[in-house]
Amino acid sequence: MHRPLYNEKTLKSRKLMTNGYSLPYNPDLVPRAVEMRNNMTPAEFKLWTGFLTNFDFKVYRQRPIDNFIVDFYCSKLNLVIEIDGSVHDSLEAKVSDQERTEILQNYGLKVLRFSNNQVEEDFEWVCQKIKEQIPNPLRCLYPSPLK
Repeated sequence: MHRPLYNEKTLKSRKLMTNGYSLPYNPDLVPRAVEMRNNMTPAEFKLWTGFLTNFDFKVYRQRPIDNFIVDFYCSKLNLVIEIDGSVHDSLEAKVSDQERTEILQNYGLKVLRFSNNQVEEDFEWVCQKIKEQIPNPLRCLYPSPLK
């Protein structure tokens, strides 16, 4: 169970809910998350089908957390994986992404960001960076699926 970042009153004022086992999320985002799961970007689809579906731990696609929809979330590793397209290149987007990352980190999550180009052009490196998030004692128990 995750430690609460906000009290019940604050959650309500931010339109967030939780069942006590999941991170707080905005239920209004669920239909959009489902739509995004069904319409992944090419880079998201490549990472999902080429690596994350066979990852050592369960990974969720397009998961609402707080007032965001993260691209991928692994609860066992407290890991969020974001795949950023060119819309994330502007200064305004970078500031927004940093604020979003800080909020997610306040939940005890590690946020990894990769660009679409990194996924498309250096797929093995991206997969290795994700695999490095498995704690060292466990890493030897889970051989790489990329062999």
